[in-house]
Amino acid sequence: MKLSYHTLSLALALALPGVAAAQNAPTELDDVTVTATRTPISIENSVVPVQVIDRAQIDHSQANSLQDLLRGRAGLDFANQGGNGKITSLFLRGSNSNQVLVLVDGVRVASATSGMAALQDLPVDQIERIEIVRGPRSSLYGSEAIGGVIQIFTRNAGQGLQQNLAITAGSNNLRQVSAGFSNRGERGWISAQGGYQKTDGINACRGTAAGWGAGCFADEPDRDGYRNTSINVRGGYALTDTLSLEGHVLNADSFNEYDGSIFGGNEADNRQQVYGAKLAWAASERFRLSAQVGRNRDQADNYFADASTGTRSFASAFDTRRDTASVQGDFSFAEGQQITAGADWQNDKVTSSTAFDIDQRDNLGVFAEYQGQFGAHSLQASVRNDDNEQFGNHTTGSLGYGFAFGNGFRLTASAGTGFKAPTFNDLYYPGFSNPNLKPEESKSLNLGIAQYADNWNWTFNAYETRVDQLIGYDSNFDLVNVAEARIRGAELTGYLSLAGFDINAQASFTDPRDHTSGAATYDNLLARRARTSGRLDVDKSFGPLRLGVTAAGSGHRFDNAANSVRLAGYGTMDVRVEYAINDAWSLQAKAANVFDREYETVAWYNQPGREYQLTLRYNSKAN
Repeated sequence: MKLSYHTLSLALALALPGVAAAQNAPTELDDVTVTATRTPISIENSVVPVQVIDRAQIDHSQANSLQDLLRGRAGLDFANQGGNGKITSLFLRGSNSNQVLVLVDGVRVASATSGMAALQDLPVDQIERIEIVRGPRSSLYGSEAIGGVIQIFTRNAGQGLQQNLAITAGSNNLRQVSAGFSNRGERGWISAQGGYQKTDGINACRGTAAGWGAGCFADEPDRDGYRNTSINVRGGYALTDTLSLEGHVLNADSFNEYDGSIFGGNEADNRQQVYGAKLAWAASERFRLSAQVGRNRDQADNYFADASTGTRSFASAFDTRRDTASVQGDFSFAEGQQITAGADWQNDKVTSSTAFDIDQRDNLGVFAEYQGQFGAHSLQASVRNDDNEQFGNHTTGSLGYGFAFGNGFRLTASAGTGFKAPTFNDLYYPGFSNPNLKPEESKSLNLGIAQYADNWNWTFNAYETRVDQLIGYDSNFDLVNVAEARIRGAELTGYLSLAGFDINAQASFTDPRDHTSGAATYDNLLARRARTSGRLDVDKSFGPLRLGVTAAGSGHRFDNAANSVRLAGYGTMDVRVEYAINDAWSLQAKAANVFDREYETVAWYNQPGREYQLTLRYNSKAN
């Protein structure tokens, strides 16, 4: 049985419920985002599209990976190389994966060599909430925020002592456990969480070593397993009534098997580390000042395991470190009027078995933002300049307007520019780089309309993004800034609570085109991005029993720039059951891809078929 995507695209869309707590205060702020403007703001008052996924939604989804949690959501698309733990590319509004900024607790995360964040290694059990901002935010964050920003907040502490535990077993010998506690007192708070996940996986690649275009060019029809061990600790203390200090650390060590060769390896030991500290001073009701430092380390050591000899030989190592520091001041000079200004410093450093001519660089960015509320009218404007020691200065800006005209209706319009700095691979990888590359640049426009009510809401956004000076290869196979792209799209989201049913759904249409003048690929679709996608979540509780269904679908895509390799569209359905044994203990069960749909998001790379899992979960109330 096949699940038609068209059925999904007719659905209303996902609600935007969520919780976004202020970073230095225990106050719970419902339906608030801090990523869209770098300050707390109601989602309903945001002039750019925002979505928030909170911990309750994560638990109910029973997702065991970020890809599983985010698939089908508005504006998002993925390309995965063979299941859990394998390389996963995220496309936000049709932009490239390295044109999406990913933050973890305010710290920028990504490999300085590839420019991509290792989303597959960030454990879901460590996440408190996720904020997704669609559209350019370079005027606030600098490089990479062309398609948007995804900020992941790790587990925080509620009031009093709380504990949690989750034990999961499932198909492909999935074993997973997560446990933690948190405690918040009058002045201090701490949260600690540990997690372990292991699966035998599936055969990641169906390619062969013979012939051209045979996927991974390897004959390894075996299971490709994955293991992840993680720990996250956050804590803070109110030094005075106006001064607070907090810190956090996330460490995720993973082992990944894949189909490869003696040259590129077939096993990897990976490490993701995120450290950060923040000092916040509430000088008065009108003025706040904060300073933050952070570090992200992205380490990958690749090996070739020869099954015939039982040996393991070294293939390559890439270890990148990103240090950041920022200072930000927020000044409310009148009711509904606020100015924010600050500076960000960043240092990227590469340590690798491959010799780079230059292995580190600094970037200094300064920004200013104005937010104003005039009755039914709201205005947001921001500008930023980044001074990078490799390509010099780059200035970006944005302007947004919103109008609330009664009955919950709201119109929004926003425009912004973005850019992405060339990566170390682009600039200095031996034999395949160009040290004279310039940043990629973008211009975007978004128009939206929404309506919010107590038991339902919906949003519709249409946008266009043009990206110039895209980095690509010319006819001589030299890396140059010649490519151009034009991306148009629309997103429909909504929520309905009716007769005890919670219905969340969304649908996206994206038209990402190559607009490189004179190129043979002109007007072709950009590789690995589907034009249509959607998701529908339906949940209903019957006393202690909660039933849920998640349907997600995607249209066809092309695996190459020439649009000669077509990957068929697909639809999957998951069925979820949850039973509350008592106030603290619950039992969950999930059947994923119940119709055993075969599909690929990257040519030659398999995706899991039908899978089952069972979870025992404990969440204590505050003592």
